[in-house]
Amino acid sequence: MQWAAGDARRRRLPLRVVHVCEGALAGFDTRTYCEGTVAAAADRARAAEADVEVSTELLSGNVVDALIGQSVSADSLVLGNRGRGGFAGLLLGSVSMAVAGHAAGRVVIVRESVAGEHGRIVVGDDGSDCTAQAVAYAVEQARARRASLAVIYAWNMPMVSAYASRYRDLLENASREDSRAARERVVRWRKDHPDIEIDDQQVCEHPVLALVDASAAADLVVVGSRGLGGFTSAMLGSVGHGVLHRAACPVAIVRPRGETS
Repeated sequence: MQWAAGDARRRRLPLRVVHVCEGALAGFDTRTYCEGTVAAAADRARAAEADVEVSTELLSGNVVDALIGQSVSADSLVLGNRGRGGFAGLLLGSVSMAVAGHAAGRVVIVRESVAGEHGRIVVGDDGSDCTAQAVAYAVEQARARRASLAVIYAWNMPMVSAYASRYRDLLENASREDSRAARERVVRWRKDHPDIEIDDQQVCEHPVLALVDASAAADLVVVGSRGLGGFTSAMLGSVGHGVLHRAACPVAIVRPRGETS
């Protein structure tokens, strides 16, 4: 709640606190309990950020469907990483994962404990169509926080037999070309956003590992909803999935508004 309230203040947006009240239980006043829950959450938001306009909405039905529906009109949807019904050993609850994979726009997953600010936003660049949307949101966050932006392009070099030297040479040439293209994209983003300090890294490492490592000194990691090679029905790619489970800071999954699940 504190993260959402702070984000609303920095970006001068109103905050709507929603709670989904699922089925009634025998001998238990579910409606009253749900009303109290959403009211208490709103009070926490107002206490955290007194200048933010806070409203509440009580929803009914399936939690995942209701939250996905809210994402259609929201600038972004902010969720915790694990609900009360999750197993303690799971790093990301089923509700958060389902919503992150199918929401209509941006979803931010916030872990229970968020350390102090680092003044740095990290965004993953995989050269896909989703990258531009992810970078635009990362720039917006960096500007609102007066933070720097790190753009990370990472790739895996496939294992090749020592005898397949020609194939290895082709892979290395392709990697160099991809890195060059990544640097050129950053040059354009610096030109478009001269008020933001943007640095870039091109590393030969699994993208999940690179982004998770960077998350240790970041306030937010931003990734696109689906990378290169993803199936259309898999709205959350393997990189987004891996980063959500392992990042040390909040993670934003950015999905272009034009996509449908």
